[in-house]
Amino acid sequence: MPPVRPDVRPVRAPDLAGRKKRGDKLTMIAVYDATMAGLFDEAGVDILLVGDSLGMTILGYNSTVTVTLEHMLHHTRAVARGTRRALVVADMPFLTHRISDTETSRSAGSLLQEGGAAAVKLEGGQSILSSVARLVDAGIPVMGHLGLTPQSVHQLGGFRTQAKDAAAARQLLEDARGLEASGAFAIVLECIPPELAEEVTGAIGIPTIGIGAGPHCDGQVLVSYDMLGLFENPPPFAKQYAKLRGEITRAAGEFVREVKAGEFPK
Repeated sequence: MPPVRPDVRPVRAPDLAGRKKRGDKLTMIAVYDATMAGLFDEAGVDILLVGDSLGMTILGYNSTVTVTLEHMLHHTRAVARGTRRALVVADMPFLTHRISDTETSRSAGSLLQEGGAAAVKLEGGQSILSSVARLVDAGIPVMGHLGLTPQSVHQLGGFRTQAKDAAAARQLLEDARGLEASGAFAIVLECIPPELAEEVTGAIGIPTIGIGAGPHCDGQVLVSYDMLGLFENPPPFAKQYAKLRGEITRAAGEFVREVKAGEFPK
């Protein structure tokens, strides 16, 4: 990890509730390697999420379900080494927080002790509250994740907007309150109606971080590969702040042309 300059104060999980009270919007980007982590950190991003989305962006799988703890440890180490200021949060992969309390604690502890993360993120509502409370009690900061939870994509029937009816909306709000009561320091709200995200944000004292959940959350998160325009068909809610796919393809094509033409190297 690069040394922290005396004038650079690292972002810590307990800081975020105060940021919410002040109306200071949070930024989070999903990132998977040291180089990109360093660039986003330098740009002032508050939270770097080592997302299990690496299953699709890095490893070429169709979902996050195939991502293992070993995958997450490998990439968390890389991101932590490239970060000096941002809060590094690591996703707990599929099943690692649902088999037993012992397994949950062991997996989360590994992501902090071996991976260098400062916090972990868990998907789910009522069924994981005891796990959240256990981790927090052990000194491990926990970020929640409600709405579209990619690890449950098969159960949810695909990647689609969640909590669209009144009963599901009430349950999500109850889950958010439960996560806060269990000690979570923030909650990701993914692909839920904007009006519900606004209600949840106003109902709890910890920050909400939205992705496909409208503008009323306390912060926003994007997957770096979507934000940088590395995919042809990004999710409809993702804004491309650059279009690097075409630029990278152009540069690689130019290299191929120059080598074949004997123009490189001179």
